[in-house]
Amino acid sequence: MPRKSTLSKGLAVAFAILTVSAIGGMISMMIVFEIQSSNLTMTEFPTVPTTTLAPPPVMRLPRSLIPERYEILVHPQFYSRIVEEVNVTTPNQTLFFNGSSTVYFRCHQPTKHIFLHSFELSVLSLRVTDHDNNDRLRVLSHKQHDDESDFLEIELEENLKTDGNYSLSLSFEGEISEYLQAMYVSKYTETDLDFVNDTIQERFLVATNLEPTSARRLFPCFDEPDMKAVFQLTVIHRRGTVALSNTRQQSKQMSTISKEGMLILRSNAVTRDIVKYFLLAGSESIDDEWKYTKFFSTPKMSSYLLALTISEFTFTRSPENRVNIKTYARPEAIDAGYTQYAARITAKILEFYEEHFDLQYGMEDLDQIALPDLEPLAMENWGLITYQEGALLYEEGVSSWLHKEVITTIIAHELAHQWFGNQVTMKWWNEVWLNEGFATYMSYLAVDHAEPSFQIKEKMIMDDLHAAFEADALLTSHPLSAPPNDVQTTGDILGMFDAISYSKGAMVLRMLAEYVKDKAFDNGIRDYLKTHRGGNADQEELWVFIQNARNRESEPTVQKFMENWTTQIGFPVVTINTVSGSINQKHFLYNSSAVSNLLWNIPITYTTNISESNDFWLAERERDGMDELISKKGEWILVNINTTGYYRVNYNPENWDRLLWQLETNPSRIPLMNRAQLVDDAFNLARAKQVDVTLALKSTRFLHRETAYLPWESAIRNLEYFILMFDRSEVYGPMQLYLRHQVEELYNFFKNQTDNSIVPEDHSLQHNQITAIEVACSNELPDCVEMATKKFAEWMDRNDTNTIHTNLRSVIYCQAVAAGDKKEWEFAWEKFLSSTDTSEKDQLRKALSCTKKTWLLNRYLSYTLDPDKIRLMDVPSTVNLIAQNAAGQALAWNFIRAHWDYVSQGDAASLVMGVTRRFSTPFELQELIRFRDNTEMNGAYRATLQAIEQTQVNIQWVQENHDTVLQWFERETAHLQ
Repeated sequence: MPRKSTLSKGLAVAFAILTVSAIGGMISMMIVFEIQSSNLTMTEFPTVPTTTLAPPPVMRLPRSLIPERYEILVHPQFYSRIVEEVNVTTPNQTLFFNGSSTVYFRCHQPTKHIFLHSFELSVLSLRVTDHDNNDRLRVLSHKQHDDESDFLEIELEENLKTDGNYSLSLSFEGEISEYLQAMYVSKYTETDLDFVNDTIQERFLVATNLEPTSARRLFPCFDEPDMKAVFQLTVIHRRGTVALSNTRQQSKQMSTISKEGMLILRSNAVTRDIVKYFLLAGSESIDDEWKYTKFFSTPKMSSYLLALTISEFTFTRSPENRVNIKTYARPEAIDAGYTQYAARITAKILEFYEEHFDLQYGMEDLDQIALPDLEPLAMENWGLITYQEGALLYEEGVSSWLHKEVITTIIAHELAHQWFGNQVTMKWWNEVWLNEGFATYMSYLAVDHAEPSFQIKEKMIMDDLHAAFEADALLTSHPLSAPPNDVQTTGDILGMFDAISYSKGAMVLRMLAEYVKDKAFDNGIRDYLKTHRGGNADQEELWVFIQNARNRESEPTVQKFMENWTTQIGFPVVTINTVSGSINQKHFLYNSSAVSNLLWNIPITYTTNISESNDFWLAERERDGMDELISKKGEWILVNINTTGYYRVNYNPENWDRLLWQLETNPSRIPLMNRAQLVDDAFNLARAKQVDVTLALKSTRFLHRETAYLPWESAIRNLEYFILMFDRSEVYGPMQLYLRHQVEELYNFFKNQTDNSIVPEDHSLQHNQITAIEVACSNELPDCVEMATKKFAEWMDRNDTNTIHTNLRSVIYCQAVAAGDKKEWEFAWEKFLSSTDTSEKDQLRKALSCTKKTWLLNRYLSYTLDPDKIRLMDVPSTVNLIAQNAAGQALAWNFIRAHWDYVSQGDAASLVMGVTRRFSTPFELQELIRFRDNTEMNGAYRATLQAIEQTQVNIQWVQENHDTVLQWFERETAHLQ
C-alpha cells in the first residue's frame, strides 16, 4: 500500500474548505513566470523513427516526448508557528499543498498519449498547447495507472507531431507528509530569548527530499534521471518565513506575466482578483498573510535534484569565495556559532574540487541547511544541500572533537556530487554508483586536503573496504552496473543505494587510479566531466576518457580491466602458495557450498621482509611455479600492499605462520593498512571455511602490544561477529576473559588521560582511546567499569556540571548505563528530553540502548513510536542500537514486525539488516522467511534476501565452529582463571 500521511478529521475539513477557495487561484499562478529562454541550454535530440510508438515499457517512460523546461508554482499550506491567543480560536496545523505547473516539451515521435509520473496527487485542469501553431489541443481523458509505474497517462484527440513544441499545464494538490517523504513537515523547538526564562517555542518547517523517485509526489513530471530539464520555481509562503530553493531569489522587479499566462488568467474568473499582486512592480506580497518568492531558472538537471525549504532559519556566510556560500540553521544554533565550522570547511572543500576537477561549481550560490528531520544523512540537491543537524552542526563544548571528521566527510561527499551526479548524471539508476562511488572516493582526497591534521584517509578507506567486502560476499549482492531491466520499480532503485554502490564503487575507483596512476585518472575524469557537463553518461563512456588520458597501449585496457569488476557481483580471493609459487583466484563467498566460475583481471602487488615491492597481473585461473612467489630463505611474502586491490588474500599455512609471527614480534615491519587487513582476511576466510577458525583467532594475539587504531578496529569488528554468534552460549565467558586480558595493556596506555578526562593530540589515538574504553568496559575490566560509573555518578550528583571530555561522553554514557539500573537510565532519558544540543542528544540516545534491563529496553522501544520522543528519522538507528544489545535483540525483532508500517518509513533496509545480525538458528531463519513472505517490504526486499542468506551461513558456521572456538578460548585463558 502507498504510504500516506494521516490527517485528522478537522484537517480534512480544512483541506476541503481551503481547496474550494484557493485551488482556483493556485491553478494559474504558474503563469507569472517570465520565460528566460536566452539562458537555456537545449538538448541535442537523437534521431528516431517517425512511426508511432508502441505502448511504453511497463516501468519506464517512452522517449516520444522530451521535457525542456518546467514552470512550477507551489503553495504549501502550513503554519511555521501556531500562537495561542486568549479568547481567540487557535488555528490547527494544516498539512497540504497545491499548485500548478507547465512543462514545455518537444515531440520526437508522433503520439496521442502523454506519459509522465505522478504519485498521490490530485491532478486537474489539464491544458495542452501547440506552441508552433498557438493552438490548444483537446484532452480526451487522463488516468493514473494503478501499478508501480506511477504513470499519469493523458490521451489527446489528435497526434502530437514530430519536432513539434508543446506544453502541458495543470494544477495539482497533495498532502504534506509527516513521514519524511517528498514534501514533509518537520517540528522543532526554539528558545525564545525575549523571555527571561528562555521559553521553549514550537516551530514547524517544510522541506523536500526527492531522491530517487519522489519528485512525482511534489508535481507531475518526467521523473527519470536522463529526462533533464530547466526548472523555474515560484513558492507562495507565509510572511515571516524564508523560502530556499536551488537558485537565488529573483529581484522584486522581475516578476512579470507571460503572454501565455495572461490568456489563462482571463479564462479563469476565480483568479482575476489576485492578478494585481503580480502586476505591482517591486512587490513580493500577496496579502497580509502570504508572500511569494520566485527563483531564477536552474541549470538543466534531473528532477530528483529539485529542492525547497520554507522555515524561519537564519544563516552564516562562509569566508570570501567566488561562490556565495550560506549555511542555514535554527536561529539559536546560528547565534551559538554551531555552523561556523561547516561554513569554513565548505569553502575550503569547494575550492579544492574546483581546482582538482578544473571545472567550476555550476552555480553562483551554494546554500546548505541543517534540518531537524531528514531521512538520509544529507542530500546533494544542486545549490541547496540538505543535512541532518548532526551532520552539519559542530557544538563547541558539547560535540566530540572527532565529530569534525564526520562533518567534513559528509560535506566532502555532498560537494563532490555537485560534479558527479549534478553536472554529470548516470543515465539510469542501475549505475547510481557513478554518483555515489565517485562522491565517496573523492571525499578521501577532499578531507585529506581540508583537514590534513586528521590523517584519516587510511581510516576512511578501510571503513569502506570492509563494508563493501561484507556486503559483496553474498550471492544476493548486485553488480555495480546492474542490467537496466533489473532496476525498474522504486523498490528496485532504493535497493541500489547500499554499500555496493557507495563503498565498493569507491574501492574499485581507487584500484583503477592505482592502475592507471593518479595523473591519468585525474585527467580522464576532468575530460569526462567537461564533455558530459549538463548531460548523462554511463560507465563505458568514463572508461574511454580514462583510457585516452592514460595514453598507453599496454593490456589490459581500462575497459577490459574494469568490465568484470563492475558487471559481476562479488570479488576474488587470491591464494598464494609460497612453497610451490602457485597463485590462483576464486570468487569469495561466505556460502562455502556455492559454485561460481567468475574471474577477474587482478593487479597483484607484493613485497617480502627482505625485498622491495613488485607487481604483475593475474588474468587466468591459476599460474604455477612463479619464482618470485617462492619463499627461498624463509621470508614471508605479503600480497596486496596497502590493500589497493579489491580482493582478499589467502596463503599456505607456513606463510601465515611467518606473518603472524611478525605481527607478534615486530608489527611495524608490516604496513599499517596490511596489519589491519591481515586480521580482516583471516577472520573472513575462516567465516568462508577457507582457513581454520583458530588461525583467525591467533591473528589477535599481537593486539596486547598494539596501540595503533586500524589493527584494533579490524580485530574488534571481526570479533563482533563471534560475539553476535556466541554471546548467548557458554563460549561467551572465556571469550570475554580473553578480550579483557588483550585490551588491558591498551586501556592502561590511556588510563591516566582517561581518568583525568584528557585525550591525546593525535586523532588516530583519540579513536583508539575510545576503543580501549569500549572493549575494556564491555568485557568487565574492573578499572574501566569503575571509571565509567564514577564519572557518570559525578554528573548525576552535579546535574548541570558535566566534566566528562566531549570525546569520551558517548562511550562512558553507554558503559555507565549498562552497568547501572533504573536510576542511571532515567537520568539519561531526562537529559535526552531536556537537551537542545544535537550532539548531546545523539550520544544519550545511543547510551539509552546500552542497559541490560529488558523492561527498560522494552520501554525505550515503545518510545520510538512517539515522534515527540524519538524523531522518525532516528527510529531505525535506535532500534538497531537496541538490537545490538544481546538483551534487546529479540525485543527489537518482535517490535519491528509488530510496527513495521511505522518503523519502515525510515531506512527499512538497514533496519532489517541490523535487527537480524544475530540470527543463527533454523527457527530464526523460518521467522525471517515468513516475515519476507507476509510483509510489504518498503524498499527492504533486497536487504531481506541478504539477511536470509547471511542467516543460513551463520547457522552452518556456528554448528561447525562452536566446539573449536570454545576450546581455543578456554586454552588461551586457562592461566587467567
